[in-house]
Amino acid sequence: MAKLINEEILLEINHLYKKFESMDAPVLKDLSLKLHKQEVLVILGPSGCGKSTLLRCMNGLERIQSGEIKLNGRVITQEGVDWREIRQNVGMVFQNYELFPHMTVLENITLGPLKVQRRSKKEAGTAAKALLERVGLLEKKDAYPRQLSGGQKQRAAIARALVMQPEIMLFDEVTAALDPEMVREALDVMLNLAKSGMTMVIVTHEIQFARSVADRIIFIDAGEIVEENEPRQFFTQPSTERAKKFLNIFEFG
Repeated sequence: MAKLINEEILLEINHLYKKFESMDAPVLKDLSLKLHKQEVLVILGPSGCGKSTLLRCMNGLERIQSGEIKLNGRVITQEGVDWREIRQNVGMVFQNYELFPHMTVLENITLGPLKVQRRSKKEAGTAAKALLERVGLLEKKDAYPRQLSGGQKQRAAIARALVMQPEIMLFDEVTAALDPEMVREALDVMLNLAKSGMTMVIVTHEIQFARSVADRIIFIDAGEIVEENEPRQFFTQPSTERAKKFLNIFEFG
């Protein structure tokens, strides 16, 4: 039975246009979408189609040329917006962990709550330890990143984003840099987050994972949304030739 999607819209993108000076063609062109509360939206598409750039625009890491992005009805792409504030509500996890090597796992996770949110050391520590237990890393709280496996580093990075108590989590190919046996560790954490009701946008090439976790699939090619559908329909009966070609290398029943 399909999950009922909450009607409340958390994030709305209208006619987004993004172009890099070094490139002739735009990366994103006239792209619009809505993200509902507690929805898990998975973005698929070939390499270089604009998926990661879209996430970076949502998080303010890339400036857009035109269009708008709204968070809870507020336009966050206008001049004067405090992106440090916005990023507390829109957490992001990247391919390459970005943990500080000179800090322990616990110190990495409490840094944001202490410096940005001005939470007390006790409160930040309690929240961080609870999240480390949730992602199966509590026993590694005093370890340094160099002492962790790739999968452990990625789980620590997820905990670091979650400790800021975001409304939305963005995941950008978080398993791309992991050895195959470590991929499952990160995916299991994300599956549990989805089950808990976290609103998520996931860019991934893990097709079976996408099929199991998504409430909705968006397929992007050349900076445009080519197809949008619920997972079963998208994977078994895609409506566009471009999506069919993309899925041809996978087998679905």
